[in-house]
Amino acid sequence: MKDMNTLLDNRIFYYFDKLTKIPRCSFEEEKIRNYLIEFAKEHNLEYKTDKIGNVVIVKEATKGYEDVDSIILQGHMDMVCEKTPECIIDFSKDAIKYEIDGDFIVAHDTTLGADNGIAVAMILALLESKEYKHPKIEALFTVNEESGMTGAANLEKGMVTSKRLLNLDSETEGVGCISCAGAERDLIKFKKEFKKLDKEKTLYEIIVNGLRGGHSGQEIQVGLGNAIKILGRSLYKIFEKVDGDLVEIEGGAKPNAIPRYAKAIVAIKEEDIKKIQDIIVELNSHFVTELGKVDPDVRLNFEKTKVNSEKAFTDELKNKILSLLNILPNGVIAMSKNIHGLVETSVNVGVIEDKEESINIISNIRSSVQSSKEYIGLVNKIAADSLGAEIEVTTKYPAWEYKENSPLREVAKEAYKEVSGKEFKLEAIHAGLECGMFVETIGDIDMLSIGPNMKGVHAPGEHLSISSTERVFDFLLRILEKLK
Repeated sequence: MKDMNTLLDNRIFYYFDKLTKIPRCSFEEEKIRNYLIEFAKEHNLEYKTDKIGNVVIVKEATKGYEDVDSIILQGHMDMVCEKTPECIIDFSKDAIKYEIDGDFIVAHDTTLGADNGIAVAMILALLESKEYKHPKIEALFTVNEESGMTGAANLEKGMVTSKRLLNLDSETEGVGCISCAGAERDLIKFKKEFKKLDKEKTLYEIIVNGLRGGHSGQEIQVGLGNAIKILGRSLYKIFEKVDGDLVEIEGGAKPNAIPRYAKAIVAIKEEDIKKIQDIIVELNSHFVTELGKVDPDVRLNFEKTKVNSEKAFTDELKNKILSLLNILPNGVIAMSKNIHGLVETSVNVGVIEDKEESINIISNIRSSVQSSKEYIGLVNKIAADSLGAEIEVTTKYPAWEYKENSPLREVAKEAYKEVSGKEFKLEAIHAGLECGMFVETIGDIDMLSIGPNMKGVHAPGEHLSISSTERVFDFLLRILEKLK
């Protein structure tokens, strides 16, 4: 077991610790970008940036590798900034608090940012060192992977020139990703319409919490509870039985994170409180039974609120919102017919936002089959149109399709056998990687994705294996050494 001082003696974790102190939520990468530029200057390395904010740092080949084709090492700067409801943190300025628990680095109350900070840290440790053998390296650090992959999608031509790329954004040691799903993100908007609130009604909060949450690409098949869907179902059931109004509604944090928390403020007559409490008890029983051991701590709470309001949504708007929340597709839609155990198509109703002029619902669709992705988008459109909502596709990116011939993959298989004595496994994943974007922005390129063991990414409690990170770094070095 390592203490903090011993951990930070390793340059990978030295840099990872630095990253935990630099704000880098999606769309807020300015400080991490500046840090990378200063790093390049300090180490006399060539660097360049593009208009969207991506950074490339170039390190020339070591002796004996001058004639070997160059390679891109790639990770993303941003992280998903999630926290527990009781956690007090300002992600725009506060450091991520973590601790060492056995072999793991863990952030208990927030996300850790190992996705994808550990990639950045490994690359920086490699760039600063003079002891490793490698061809010319183009280190590519992209912005905003977590909220639409806009950095990869808008990578300017000429930023990189290599024809092979090693992405360091996978999360299972010994497994190389060779294909990933494409995605579409749908933004559905209801224009707000209000009515005057009945003074005989009292405001209460209905809250869904206790859920695990998780990555909607990697854990959608687990059957985790979706707080937004649970809230929509609960409100629909309650308003079937009692005369109530909807005042506010919100839930989720990121479109690609399975929502752990959602709440609504409702206006209820005091005479209906007992009836609602009975419904809440019944629903809690259903949810605990349905989610079982997968999400056993699910809770639907009903309590008075300190919020004051003199208006509520019109009955028509309330009914439209709740109808849409209940009919929108969510979860696994289809499993792959070609790869056993792989999710082919899924949807995550990830966010509901209570904006000044609209209620926004964001649905994240993933599929390795383009036509299936398009069909679910059509289903969302039909649902939105039928209820008078606007719908806009805000993000769309292609799948990274399996490439039959991959010299980089063959080198990795040999390298892994040499450093571990084990066979290197290959898999396609349902999550999205920037590799799909690079096919379009860089062109025909040989790619592979690797990474150390991580769990709970995109949710508080995210943790990273220390020993796995060290082994994957050795694996990375062996790949670079073996390139020809």
